[in-house]
Amino acid sequence: LFIPENNSGGSSASYTVRAGDYLDLIGRKFGVSYQEIMKANGLNDTGIYPGMVLAIPGSFTGAGVQRPMAQVSRGGIFQRPSAADVDLLARLITAEADGEPYAGKVAVGAVVMNRVDSPDFPDSIAEVIYQYDNGIYQFEPVMNGWINRPASAQSIQAAKDALSGKDPTNGALYFFATRVDSKWLWSRPLSTIIGNAAFVC
Repeated sequence: LFIPENNSGGSSASYTVRAGDYLDLIGRKFGVSYQEIMKANGLNDTGIYPGMVLAIPGSFTGAGVQRPMAQVSRGGIFQRPSAADVDLLARLITAEADGEPYAGKVAVGAVVMNRVDSPDFPDSIAEVIYQYDNGIYQFEPVMNGWINRPASAQSIQAAKDALSGKDPTNGALYFFATRVDSKWLWSRPLSTIIGNAAFVC
């Protein structure tokens, strides 16, 4: 889905636009601004179309792709998450799992990362957390505003652990309080129960 290619200079990449892309999203995938992409491609506006090949400036160094802390966007490139990504994920963990054991906090972060990696969900942390479909937010703290509360120190560390690939859920895509009576949720394959939360695929 997301296959960057080194160009002859070794310090840039090319990216083929796909349906649903926009310049800011592409820029986030590569860690550059949309203005830099526009300048590198001589674009006068932000209009792009599927199949268009864009040069992405300064996204690679040396002989190949650097692979830092985590795979933040789906596909063939590893990107170091921004401070904003870490903070947003940590705020969600705080809102969803503040009273849960540490493993439960990491597990909430892992669910977000598993969604980023899944073709059934958006492919960035922010888009997963703020996903809004059919009048419903995926995460209650976004709906009730708790997502805007500061993250706890433990949740920040849990976010970093999830971003580094730790996943106590074994690939879960959903979590919910074990007291919830939902046939649909309980019908899904159960990965694990941590504290008061069930994690399902």
